Amino acid sequence: MRRSTPKPIRNKLDLTDRTQMRLVRKRLGLSDAQLTAIVGRIGNSLSAISKEVAQQRAGALPKPTDVPPAAVIASAATGEQATTELAATTPIS
Repeated sequence: MRRSTPKPIRNKLDLTDRTQMRLVRKRLGLSDAQLTAIVGRIGNSLSAISKEVAQQRAGALPKPTDVPPAAVIASAATGEQATTELAATTPIS
């Protein structure tokens, strides 16, 4: 008698399936150790793993430090406004 092979659960990660592990690692851009650590901490739900990776990447983004303070932006805006008003009042010959 032939037995049917068990169907995998689609939203769970099987750590014993090498092909599934490779595909998930490649899709999320993780190493084997990183993926195993996340699964150990959160569980084997693919959506939870994806959310955790997204949160880690969002937290790792550098904060923009080259944005000038608000006072500098305001003074530049008033300076531009003054030059456009000056250009508008100057007659063109």
